[in-house]
Parts: sequence; C-alpha cells; structure tokens
Amino acid sequence: MTGRGIDQILPSPSDPHLFEPYVKSAQEYVELARRASGPIAEPVDPAYIWGDALAELDRARPDVRIINLETAVTTAEDAWPGKEIHYRMHPANVACLSRARIDCCVLANNHVLDWGYRGLMETLSTLHAANIATTGAGRDATEAALPAIIEIPGKGRVLVFSFGMDSAGVPMEWAARERRAGVNVLPDLSAGAVEAVALQIERYRRAHDIVIVSIHWGSNWGYYIGRTERGFAHRLIEAAHINLVHGHSSHHPKGIEVYRGAAILYGCGDFLNDYEGISGYEWFRPELVLMYLATFASGTGQLARLSLVPMRIRHFSLGRARPEDTRWIGATLDREVGKLGGRLTRQPDHTFLLRWNGGSET
Repeated sequence: MTGRGIDQILPSPSDPHLFEPYVKSAQEYVELARRASGPIAEPVDPAYIWGDALAELDRARPDVRIINLETAVTTAEDAWPGKEIHYRMHPANVACLSRARIDCCVLANNHVLDWGYRGLMETLSTLHAANIATTGAGRDATEAALPAIIEIPGKGRVLVFSFGMDSAGVPMEWAARERRAGVNVLPDLSAGAVEAVALQIERYRRAHDIVIVSIHWGSNWGYYIGRTERGFAHRLIEAAHINLVHGHSSHHPKGIEVYRGAAILYGCGDFLNDYEGISGYEWFRPELVLMYLATFASGTGQLARLSLVPMRIRHFSLGRARPEDTRWIGATLDREVGKLGGRLTRQPDHTFLLRWNGGSET
C-alpha cells in the first residue's frame, strides 16, 4: 500500500487532498506516524520504504517477486464518487517498486480504480513503462483477465492470474466489460466459478508452468476462514492443478494450508501500509508483517518449502522484527496454521518454516 501517507514521504508526492470523513490530507497520516514513532526525514530515497527487506531479498534471491499493489499510480483527479478512501502514488515514485525489483503487480483489488478510469490507465502505463508486469485489471475484460507470464531463464514460466471479490470491497460496478476498462472480478466462489477459472488457466498453461491464482477476498480483520473460501481453494487446486493461492485483503496474516502439494495463503496481510499511529485494531498487531518465500519442486511443481520472514513497519519502513515481536507473530500464526493441519518451526535465523503432513522437512 504505497499510496497516501507513504507516497507523501517519497521524492514526488501527490497532491495530498483526501475525501475521508475525518482526514482531509494524506500528510495527516505522516504526522500520525511521527507522533507514534518519531521523526521521518522527507523526502526519503525510493528504496527507503523496503528497509531491511531488501537485504532479505538479496539473501533469498527469489526468481520472481510478486506483490498486490493496493493503490492507483496516477496524477488523475477523478476520485471515485461516493468512495471514502482513495489511495494513490505519484507515477514519478514508481522507482520505489523498481528498487525492490518487483516483477509483477496484481491489481484486482478495491483501490486500483480509486481515481477513476484515467487513474487506472495511467497506473497500467506507468507500471508497464517500468517493465513491471500486471494482471487483474485492464482496458477491457479480455486484458483484465490476462495472466502475467514471467519467463525464468533455464527454469520455465510463472503464470499469475488475479481476481477481485465483492467480499473485499471490489464492487461489481468495477468489473471490466467488453468495451470498458476495469477489474477482473470473480462474482462468487461457486462450482461454476471454479470451472470458469480452470478454463481460463488451461488456455495459457504449458507443461511445468507454475500457476499462481491471486485473490482479493474477505474482510480486513479477523482470522476466521470460511468453509466457502476453503472449499473454493481446494476445488480450484483439484480442477486446475494450480501451485499457489495468493490471498489478500486482510490487514494482518491469516492461516496457511497445504492441499495436494499446493500452498494456500488465505490472507497475506499488508507488507507495507501507512497505519502507523492509527488506533482501533492494535490486538491484531498490523505493524508485524511477513515476507512469503515459496519454493516449488522441479518437475512436479509441488510446494517444497515455505519460509516466512517476520518484519516490522516503523517510520513507514520495514525493519527486522524484534525478538518479542517474532515470538508473538510466530505463536499467533502457528495457532492459525495448526487449525489447517500444519505448524511453524522457528529457524536459527529467526525466520519460520512451514511444516505440513507429507511435506518437506528440509
């Protein structure tokens, strides 16, 4: 969530005006963070927001880096009417994504159209000009449904499909049409939806592709995972043989499951946001976040390893989690993972490794 307050501390901030009931300037979010944690020197270098996460990425050297980008990237002033929360990042600040070497932004979420259709068009053109692939939104329904296809030299391809849902605040009004831009909206989690997604995947899949389905679904707060969500994920893995479900919308990490060798991240939580200093949901510890590093077996595509790196947002930047924070998020997530048949083990480097029945112990 690199818009709003975070955008304000970057080198080229957007006009800060907002239309929220109680906050009228994005600078107020910067001030809240300052009161909570101390000074933030503006402007910051584009790499600043990633903090210690960059070193972790250099250490892990992932083949592909995928994020849910929950903001428009635009200077457009077409604030969506009737919507209270509007996120945007100035296009000149796209360097913050390039500095983290992001390969793909999934865009089927409830903020990509915050600044209207012009805002969406500028978001797409800005990301593409920065050589960042997108999926989940487009100039029409065909483009919005296209996967991001990422070639990994010597290894194969990763296909990323992106869907947004009303349960996460993506209105059907935003759905892309034959002659209208918008979001790739998933209308429900029925058997028919499973079949439609599976057919879409089969149009593009080749042997040995790794297929990721990224879904913006569910509420912002709470650990509960409904039978409908879980059943949909299971049926999709059975029908489409996907390798990972990348779920998001929750502002904190939720449970993780491994089903038939595929990983299901029901809610990844925010990796970065401007909530520092905002009260109301402190018991969920939204400042404690996770980096998800998934490894898939060559040939079978089954999940071989899932490592979780705990981090902490402070001063609008990611730092390594403190020991007490690592213990808290480890215990909390282990509780939720346990409900789904797995467990977390803490490693000597203070990361966590997911264990599951029949899974890798390496």
